[in-house]
Parts: sequence; C-alpha cells; structure tokens
Amino acid sequence: MPPFALDETTFNKSGRIAWVDYAKGFCIVFVVMMHATLGVEKYAAERGITAIGDTGFMNYVVTFAQPFRMPDFFLISGLFLGLVIARPWLRYLDRKVVHFAYFYVLWLVVQFAFKGVGWIAEGVPVTDIGEKFVLALVQPYGTLWFIYMLPVMFLVTRLLSRIPWFVILAIAAILEIAPVKTGNLLIDEFAARYVYFFAGYALASPIFTLAAWARDNMNKALGYLAAWVLVNGIFTFTAIPAFLATTIAERGWDVPVNLAHLPFVSLALGAAGAVAVVCLSAVLSRFRMASFLRYLGENSIAVYLAFFLPMIVVREILLRFAPWMDLGTMSLIVLAASVIGPVIALEFTRFTGWFRFLFVRPRWAWLEKQPPNKSADAGLQPAE
Repeated sequence: MPPFALDETTFNKSGRIAWVDYAKGFCIVFVVMMHATLGVEKYAAERGITAIGDTGFMNYVVTFAQPFRMPDFFLISGLFLGLVIARPWLRYLDRKVVHFAYFYVLWLVVQFAFKGVGWIAEGVPVTDIGEKFVLALVQPYGTLWFIYMLPVMFLVTRLLSRIPWFVILAIAAILEIAPVKTGNLLIDEFAARYVYFFAGYALASPIFTLAAWARDNMNKALGYLAAWVLVNGIFTFTAIPAFLATTIAERGWDVPVNLAHLPFVSLALGAAGAVAVVCLSAVLSRFRMASFLRYLGENSIAVYLAFFLPMIVVREILLRFAPWMDLGTMSLIVLAASVIGPVIALEFTRFTGWFRFLFVRPRWAWLEKQPPNKSADAGLQPAE
C-alpha cells in the first residue's frame, strides 16, 4: 500500500468527514448541471426552438467546470480505498464490485423501461432494444458510466497493488496525457480518469492535510481559489490558436475546443481543480449555510442514479409549454428539478420503506453470507 494512503492508524472510520461530503455534493451538482444544460440546448435545437449552436448562460458554468468536474469526483472516490484494499477478496469484491454492479444493472433496467417506451413509439424494433441492453452490460451506458467505471478501477487497483505506487501513478498520468481515443467509452474514460482515482488512493494523507490547512487558513485558501478561478477561466474560455489547430488537424488528431483540452494542460488543470475543490469544501465545512450541499454529498450516488428521470420530464414540459424561455433559465430549472427529484425519491423510500432496493442494496445481493457489521440494518447497503 502507498505510504500516503489512509490506513487504520491515520484515519478514524467512526464518522463521516464533512469536507469530503461537501466535495462530493459540489461535484454531483456540476455533473448534473452538465447533463441538464447540454440536454436542454441539444433538444431545443433539434426541435427548431433555437438555432444549432445556441447556448444559454449556464453553458459558461459548464465550460468552466469541465477540467475539474469528473477529476475531483474520481479523486474523492479513491480517497478511502487504503482502508479496505487489504480486505479478503470475497469482501472486497462484494463491497467494491458487486455493490456498484447491482446499482448499475438495476438502474439500467429502470432507464430502459422509460426510454424503451419512446423507442417503441419511434418504431425501434424490440429486438434492437434488447441488443442495446445487452451491449450496455459490457459498454457503459449513458449517464450510468461513472457507476460502471468505479468497480473497474477498484478491481484494477487491487490487482496492481504490488506494483510501486509511483509507477502506477506515472503510467496513469501518461494515459491521461496521451490522450487515448479508441471510441470505446470504457477504455477512453478509464485512461482519462484513472490518474485521479489512483491519486486519491495513493495521496490520501496529503489530501487530508491540505483540507486541514485550508480549513485553518481560510484567507490563504480563498487566495488560492481566486487565482485558480482566473487561470482556469483563461484556459477554458480561450480557443485553440489557428496555427495550432491546423497542426493538430494535419496529424489526424481531434482539435480541442479550447486550451483546457490540450495534453499536459488538461492534467494540470484537473489536478489544480481537484485541489481547489478540496480547499473550497474544507472552507465550506466551517459553516452551516451550505448544509444542503453536504446532504447531497452524503447521498451523491443516489442523486447520480436517479437524476435522469426528473431531468427528462421537466425538460420535456418546458420545451413543450415554455419554448419562449431563454436557454439559461430553462437549464437552471431543469438542474434544480434534477437535483431535488432524487432527494424526494430517496427520502420517500426512507420514510415509507417502499422501493428501498432502488437506493439500498438488499441482503440477497451480497456475496458474503454473514456481513461483518451486525447492525439493525446489516442486510442492506446504501448506494455509496
């Protein structure tokens, strides 16, 4: 295990860490924002409500968040791996592979149940829908790709655990810089994101030290955040110079839309953005004004699993009955509904006990016959 990973002596597992939940809440909002905003702009253009390429003010926020949105999500996902990576294989597979596989397959069925109705109405043969479903079992599907990717990264990290950590981190960085473009979502996203996941695992202790520093030195942390906002903004909103775009195109590579997508630059901005989110989250943890953000972090996977349905419904309502609304406002409303909808659904299952299997893995889906924690809810495991 890397010398900087968390272990039993460096971390007390007895409670949640506030800044981690703030960071997860921050990231899940930006992830949902991307899908909500780009979806509104896409379907508004397809229906002729706006011209192709038109964007709203929310698109600027989505563009700014691109370098750090997913890197920080993966960084946080790997943060606590040091505590469990040495567990017996059966328990490790149960918690880190089967757990996420259960929610992926379950919500894949839910998504196909809703989307299948529309496909059939459009004349898509049932056999084609079945083929799409089977393909989704081996190729990450739609908004669920993150849930698919996590167990792959957990498994790969365990299998590579005997290799020196700095070697794996260097190789992962090279994969991100490359960049890898095979057309296969699983391979491409793994190559682009694994460096952040592994960094969260291998450098967990320094990351916690950074968070503690930011919390105790708020003014200095805010100074870093101000500088980061400026630099990140320059790179995300500056187009590739014509001469560089020509050179890249002549070599047969995809031309990046802005400087932030350039090799080396994307890695640097991803790392700087992850540091910024850690600092911001540590500062926010000092106050209660952002408690809803912490709640979202505590339940980030549940929000991630379920946001697609309110997003589709509210987007359709607005496009049908309020086409006069500007794209930015429409995207903001869809974002709010996409975040609040899963929260309502989650609390409904907790209050009534109905449909808990949507957000809590039932006992029959465990590999271990007897869970190690014999609590009152030992037969269940939330989607975290």
